[in-house]
Amino acid sequence: MIDKRTRIVRKTVDTQKIDADICVVGAGAAGLMAALTSARLGRRTVLLEAMPTLGGQLVGTLLGTICGLYSNGPKPRRVTFGAVDEMLRYLDAAKALHSRRALNSVVLQYDETLCGRWAEEALSNSTVEVVLGAVLREVKMEGRQVTALLVTTRWGDLEVRCKGVVDASGDATVAWHAGLEVREPTTPHWGTQMVTIENFDRRAVFEFDGFRVARLLKEKRNQYGLAREDGFIFAFPGRNIATVNLTHMPNPTDPIGASRATLEGRDQADKILEFLRTEFPSMRDARIRAYGLPGIRQTRWFVSAHQLSIEEVRSGERPQDAVARCSWPVEAHETAEGVSWEKFDGDDHMHYVPLRSMVHRDADNLVAAGRCIDGDSAALASVRVMGPCFAMGQAAAHALDIGGTRSVHEIDISQLSARLRPNLEEFRKDPWTDDLGEDEIAREREDAHV
Repeated sequence: MIDKRTRIVRKTVDTQKIDADICVVGAGAAGLMAALTSARLGRRTVLLEAMPTLGGQLVGTLLGTICGLYSNGPKPRRVTFGAVDEMLRYLDAAKALHSRRALNSVVLQYDETLCGRWAEEALSNSTVEVVLGAVLREVKMEGRQVTALLVTTRWGDLEVRCKGVVDASGDATVAWHAGLEVREPTTPHWGTQMVTIENFDRRAVFEFDGFRVARLLKEKRNQYGLAREDGFIFAFPGRNIATVNLTHMPNPTDPIGASRATLEGRDQADKILEFLRTEFPSMRDARIRAYGLPGIRQTRWFVSAHQLSIEEVRSGERPQDAVARCSWPVEAHETAEGVSWEKFDGDDHMHYVPLRSMVHRDADNLVAAGRCIDGDSAALASVRVMGPCFAMGQAAAHALDIGGTRSVHEIDISQLSARLRPNLEEFRKDPWTDDLGEDEIAREREDAHV
């Protein structure tokens, strides 16, 4: 029998309240690691995500590749560990992980849907309180302490009262709404509209896989109304799908401009499909399987105790308060036409992220993790990729845990370094990179030549 009983309600002004030790804003690569790490340290943890799903750019943009997770050279080793180990094993067991050579290192191709499921399962099995669709609108501070975050959801408002905050929003959202100083680029930094394509001729993948397509794109981009003249297509072995990274779109920080840029990115993706179908016989019947969320690189970021500089990145000198490392080159998306790369000499190059660049200068319990840490534009163009973002999320959680009620600016760095030793000193070989041999190195060199 159908229950026909209902009740009449009216919106009230009451705001639901919840208490936490640590509040993490943003559930992307950095935020996921921060929330899981914080909960495993025994801290009451709330994770706020503006989207109705978890994963941020790791999942939603259909990025398809994890960069900055390995060292350089002919036999790269992984340099970031922790909960990311569980994620990689999960994907590998599902045959949803593939390693390939690129830029003298290793990048991992992965299935974003399954990566999102890992995040959901990992958080469901933790003590983290997850709030989806939570858009931050106000930050309360007492002196130099963030005391509460107010968010709005489709179901009503929520106030999270907390002792420490990890801003993993990518856009310095917490600092911005707290009225603290943030940085913005003076020149545009272009984002990417990623798409996944399907239904191409898998027997002819060699025609377009890698960076080969860029040579023809540069020659014919004006014919198809395209701005960008470089990029890549990575086919996923064993599946009739490929990740396409061949567009550039602006990343404005005003709501109307950002919305327009999203639509512009979709138009660019459609033009890319037309280009591929026309120019490559193997792509004649290809179609777009899915459009990713807007891929954003640099919008707003912290003014911290220290700004990471490109000179520090180039030198590879390890600071006393290092918390993350990577060897990824400077990948500057500063023009609509393409990417400017600065690769580092030697296979043993490694550069670091200091804690001072993650803690806001004017707050004692606010730590950034991910692409909104403080750095000059060139330095950020290297350390904002997924590998160091995983490490920064963990570091932020540990720093706040050690700090307790004290200022994060004053914590015992030796204690933090001891906790983060694997992410600062260890190098490990992964089973999913065992099949990388001379053939992959040869293909990488061919891509680089193109």
